Amino acid sequence: MLSVEGIDLYYGAAQALRGVSLTAEAGRVTTVLGRNGVGKTSLLRAIVGQQPVKGGAIRLDGREIQGLAPYDRARAGIAFVPQGREIFPLLTVKENLETGFAPLKRRDRHVPAEIYDLFPVLKDMLHRRGGDLSGGQQQQLAIGRALVTRPKLLVLDEPTEGIQPSIIKDIGRAITYLRGKGEMAIVLVEQYFEWARDLCDSYAVMDRGQVVLAGPRAGMNEAEVLRWMSV
Repeated sequence: MLSVEGIDLYYGAAQALRGVSLTAEAGRVTTVLGRNGVGKTSLLRAIVGQQPVKGGAIRLDGREIQGLAPYDRARAGIAFVPQGREIFPLLTVKENLETGFAPLKRRDRHVPAEIYDLFPVLKDMLHRRGGDLSGGQQQQLAIGRALVTRPKLLVLDEPTEGIQPSIIKDIGRAITYLRGKGEMAIVLVEQYFEWARDLCDSYAVMDRGQVVLAGPRAGMNEAEVLRWMSV
């Protein structure tokens, strides 16, 4: 389980997060919503260790991790699919997937077969360079690479951005499958409201670096959420 408790985050003198709290449990999807520039990506960067926090705590399975480097958080079980995918364009699909071996013990350094079941195109294109794939295929590769690490917590930053509808559906099915296994918590930042709403178990809406609405999906007031998401 992930627990983010009252964290603040700064870029120089500018405060990007103000007392933000969030939880994510195994077998559940927590969706973070909000307009561009309200702090959603900063929250994810804090969780995965790309940006230090001032104040508050971040815990994974009860262990404080806010002082850990990103690679130690990866070893602890956090996997990140960043906005823009950040695959290695000159490496093959196979080589990109194998970069996920870094935090694993030697005995675990293989690509689980279920990744190819979730995204068959990756198996078909194992020897193609990552840069030759379409945007949607690269997104599937980025998610596959994250899953190679066998995460306890999967963090995704706008996985539908610039992706064709058929692959958005494939990604949604993959997230639903992973949630159903009950082995990992999933935190999803997303602008595509209907897709995120249908996937989530709980949600948090951000504005100006703060969480302004939060709760279970069953109690979501869609009109209120959309009001905070409108420009």
